[in-house]
Amino acid sequence: MTHPHATHPADHDDAHGSLKSYLIGTVLSLVLTLASFGVVMFHIGSPEVGLAAIVVLCVAQLVVQLGYFLHIGSARSQRSNTGIFVCTAFLIAVIVGLSLWVMRNANDNMMPTQLSVEHAMAHD
Repeated sequence: MTHPHATHPADHDDAHGSLKSYLIGTVLSLVLTLASFGVVMFHIGSPEVGLAAIVVLCVAQLVVQLGYFLHIGSARSQRSNTGIFVCTAFLIAVIVGLSLWVMRNANDNMMPTQLSVEHAMAHD
């Protein structure tokens, strides 16, 4: 008896990666993590240079994670993953951005720090 789920199309396996690609992704992730740790622990350069190095290593780590583990790419078999990721990232950016905007406006409008006690009491 054959099972219809036992066979996979060739592009299905390509979309999920191989053991080799997972090992490459793991090694790259470890190297980037250790490099970030080294920048912080050994105070490489000035604080500005260290921060720039950490940001660059962070972006590189993100690209490695997206490519090797989440299979985000431009290949035809990966377009649905990429579309879902882009939509999710956009929604998160909008929600976080608008939340920060609301909190900033609430802080500016509801926490008057420029008023003296006498001036505030005069308005009551």
